[in-house]
Amino acid sequence: MSDQKSFPFQKEGRFYLTEGGTETEIMYKYGFELPHFAMFPLLDNPDAVSTMREIFRSYLEVVAKHGMCALMGGLDYRASPDWGELLGYSPQGLAEANHQSIDFLREIAKEYSSDIPEILIQGLIGPRGDAYERNETITEDEAEDYHSVQLETLKEADVDLALAITFNNIPESIGVARAAAKIGVPLGISLSLDSTSKLNSGPSLAEAIDTIEAETNRSPEFYSINCSHPVEYEPAIEPGDWIHRVRGVRPNASKMEKIALCQIGHLEDGDPVELGELCGDLARRYPHMDIWGGCCGTWNTHLDEIAKNILPA
Repeated sequence: MSDQKSFPFQKEGRFYLTEGGTETEIMYKYGFELPHFAMFPLLDNPDAVSTMREIFRSYLEVVAKHGMCALMGGLDYRASPDWGELLGYSPQGLAEANHQSIDFLREIAKEYSSDIPEILIQGLIGPRGDAYERNETITEDEAEDYHSVQLETLKEADVDLALAITFNNIPESIGVARAAAKIGVPLGISLSLDSTSKLNSGPSLAEAIDTIEAETNRSPEFYSINCSHPVEYEPAIEPGDWIHRVRGVRPNASKMEKIALCQIGHLEDGDPVELGELCGDLARRYPHMDIWGGCCGTWNTHLDEIAKNILPA
């Protein structure tokens, strides 16, 4: 295994807040188009860059307000080879886009260095295929080879964490974990559940985590759940050692089924107060969970409600 930066262990009283649903915020609230759901091309658009700065500042204001730490990412979810090729990027251009995405976050983070006790920067690794499809054909070896490209770039960028996010099948999760371990990048895996409260590819959350753990020698730093409303993930929460490897949740704002959300063409922000309360209930039942944030339809209003509810009184 390569020399690897270590991700912070859980520490009593320290909680991290991530960003919310960056893509849905910039698309539906501010009207910017995202070909293939990719954020990083907006870095070439000065108007979009200005808007993104304000969006991320509003998130960091919530972090500072509640005395939390920040685990900040959000632009490079599609910055992997297949998606980059679809968007017209050369391998070198895609690597530069990954670096620019991380540099953008670090620049904004500097503004809050005296207001937030710790700001960590994460690179986001999306699945090779669409997150809402089963992606059953990818093998562990193919996933390891594919995701190594972006992980090598994130290693160069010296991120604090690579987060494999909205992954929905076991082989791809195993492959990305093996790649990260070989390259020496701390990796979290965030799994997405559908309306059946299982991964779209079929296994339960417990089954997926137990299998990934066994096949990777427990190399992931932690697991989380994202792109799922509490009505989807709560039935999946069951007793077992595996739950103590889950450090948090990034819920969707809406209870609507994911495909329906994609088809409505506007921001569906659900009930932020209720969402915060439901997250707070989970936090009280599992006080080891220390990484919280949002996914589709969420931003500063939802993050504020989540933070209020998950922090100890």
